[in-house]
Amino acid sequence: MGAIFGTDGVRGVANRELTPELALKLGRAGAYVLSRGLPGASLVVGWDTRISSDMLEAALTAGICSAGVNVLKVGVMPTASIAYLTRALGAAGGVVISASHNPMDDNGIKFFGASGYKLSDGMEEEIEQLVSCPDRIPAPVGAGVGRAYPVVDAVDRYVAFLKDTVSCDFSGLKVVVDCANGAASRVAPRVLAELGAEVIPIFNTPDGVNINAGCGSTHLAALREAVLEHGAHLGLAHDGDADRVIAVDGRGNPVDGDQIMVILARALQKKGRLAKNTVVATVMSNLGLDLALGQSGIRVLKTRVGDRYVLEELLRSGATFGGEQSGHIIMLDYNTTGDGILTALQLLQVVRETGVPLQELAAQMEKLPQLLENVRVTDKEKVMNSPVLARAIREQEERLAGQGRVLVRPSGTEPLVRVMVEGRDMDLLRSIAGELVDVIRKVSS
Repeated sequence: MGAIFGTDGVRGVANRELTPELALKLGRAGAYVLSRGLPGASLVVGWDTRISSDMLEAALTAGICSAGVNVLKVGVMPTASIAYLTRALGAAGGVVISASHNPMDDNGIKFFGASGYKLSDGMEEEIEQLVSCPDRIPAPVGAGVGRAYPVVDAVDRYVAFLKDTVSCDFSGLKVVVDCANGAASRVAPRVLAELGAEVIPIFNTPDGVNINAGCGSTHLAALREAVLEHGAHLGLAHDGDADRVIAVDGRGNPVDGDQIMVILARALQKKGRLAKNTVVATVMSNLGLDLALGQSGIRVLKTRVGDRYVLEELLRSGATFGGEQSGHIIMLDYNTTGDGILTALQLLQVVRETGVPLQELAAQMEKLPQLLENVRVTDKEKVMNSPVLARAIREQEERLAGQGRVLVRPSGTEPLVRVMVEGRDMDLLRSIAGELVDVIRKVSS
């Protein structure tokens, strides 16, 4: 990977690292790479609710049109909808302007190919090279310049697609949905209501600056309170671009991506629809997931952290179901990328079909205590290459004596080093995590 693209597209503080100038260059280069040999090609472009998305969308659209490619503008939409609409509209690719669960100041640009899959490393590297050498991209004039067209029925198309993925209605279920003041705001409450659920939406009034602010899949307190206050059967929390979902059961307990994967994988297995009898997870998944799926004879394959690595392993192994503890879950039988709203519908379908409350379904997996600390650093590579840190990790692993694990890794999207410690003794985990955090800070200084 080059210096522009990270593990999930291009990310940065909007108007500082991710400037309109860069967005224009990315649009121009991406359009050229994705449309080669396709006269009259179009790219689907959507965005989340960040205030900077308007600025970046205008620049990105200008870049795409300057390469002679049309833009199909779908407006504020979840990331997964762009993957779906790219296929449904026969476009040469799709582009999403979003920084997912990141703070409002950040934004990002990520591309999908015509198949709806995120781009390979090779295609991203080619786009990056063209950003540096724009003269290699033809500049059509006159009628050869691209145009921008609004897709007025984009939400209707996506809602219809989502509804077709379930085979029952949700009448009788009371559901609180936290839209994170993001792209889920006009989709998630609607699709749940049209399927018959009694919906209580919260954080569904985006104003450009409140996306992910004290809400969404990384801030569950308000959702928990709403579930208990309204006596709801469960709650659902999305992130800014709705590619994730974390649930809260009727008692207010969180149900994370690992637990959701266990619930869905076992349900798919019973229906004979779990391809290769395999689930793909990352090294951050709780050991309880391995134990629970192992009891059902389900194989678990592990990857590096990041949905792109989960997807790569799904395609390599022939499996179709996998995801991350964060609630980013991929179901290739339905869509080509993680889709938080789709995942939520599949979870509700299991609740409805089995008649079992979510708290009981979640109890299929025993979660081992797991502690996660995020350390902000200035140079992730320097920290991760430190022999002092490597030695400290080995020493802390010895303290666990085979009854747990230590994982230290750099974030793929933020200037953070993440420390995860897992085991049965929480006091020991706190001690280990604290000492590793201290080492990272010293190495980083």
